[in-house]
Amino acid sequence: MKKSAGMNKDDFLKLFVAQLQNQDPLAPQDPTEFLGQLAQLTQVEQAYNTTTALQNLLTAQNNSSAMNSVSFIGGTIKANGNTAAFDGSAPASLQFSMPVPTSSATVTISDTSGRVVRTATLGPSAAGDGTFAWDGRDNSGALLPTGAYSFNVNGTSASGAGVAATTYTTGRVDGVTFNNGSPLLTIGAASVALSDVVSVKGV
Repeated sequence: MKKSAGMNKDDFLKLFVAQLQNQDPLAPQDPTEFLGQLAQLTQVEQAYNTTTALQNLLTAQNNSSAMNSVSFIGGTIKANGNTAAFDGSAPASLQFSMPVPTSSATVTISDTSGRVVRTATLGPSAAGDGTFAWDGRDNSGALLPTGAYSFNVNGTSASGAGVAATTYTTGRVDGVTFNNGSPLLTIGAASVALSDVVSVKGV
């Protein structure tokens, strides 16, 4: 931390003492310059202490987030996102919310490379939450491998305008991983940032 702040208080004090030792006794240093240098020493000390305090606060906050994230394991969460985790057998519940009523809607599911693997048409629906149970099969009926898939839902309003639904990543939290110190909740092959969680049940 001292290096990151440049010259620290010990370096500054050594230079200050050396200046006192090497000044000409017959022409002492101007007192006002000494006062200015002492003020600078105080600023260096305060800057170093502030940096140290902020680093300690950040470390404590990260540790607190890590501990909080572990408490989510075993709970069922709903988070902002569009990832669906397919475990290879059980249908994946794709949850979304329509801002307005729609006359029809289409669910589009893609693999990690962005290739569309399944499209499904939904009937008329009211505004609000909706769910589509995906059986893990592609458009030809073949069972897809276990993994994380992305999805989006787009509908058509009564006036014929296009409507995009808000999508959610949902499921039971089975673990926690860390990305550059930030906790990520895992739902099978899907990962969710702690800040994206909007609700949790059954922890």
